[in-house]
Amino acid sequence: PEKIFFYKKSVKETVIPAYEGDMGVLKDHVSIISFLRPGIIKVYNSDNKEDNFFIEDGIVEFNDNCLTILTSKISDIKSLDKIKINQIISDSERELNNENIDDGARYLINQKIDTLKSLSLN
Repeated sequence: PEKIFFYKKSVKETVIPAYEGDMGVLKDHVSIISFLRPGIIKVYNSDNKEDNFFIEDGIVEFNDNCLTILTSKISDIKSLDKIKINQIISDSERELNNENIDDGARYLINQKIDTLKSLSLN
């Protein structure tokens, strides 16, 4: 790994954008390994504060009450402004125009666009 982006011990729940749908992970959750689609990771802390992160892809593992997320791109929602969000959406929409992308890549790009559009509305 290049770096640790976020580390916290007092987490009540984490909601992750798994391929199967959004998945909540609580203490003592059954062990899992899953792929992540573009979306928002929501971390609910023990003191009822919430941290939100946008990811483009990744893998999640939960084992022995330790949640590990490996991803190539992650951004704190607080650091994304409308200009940055609109730029990523524009770049992604251009990618959709490529006739050579397969259905899997098209699905992921559409997920990214939909997630970012929902952020820009808030």
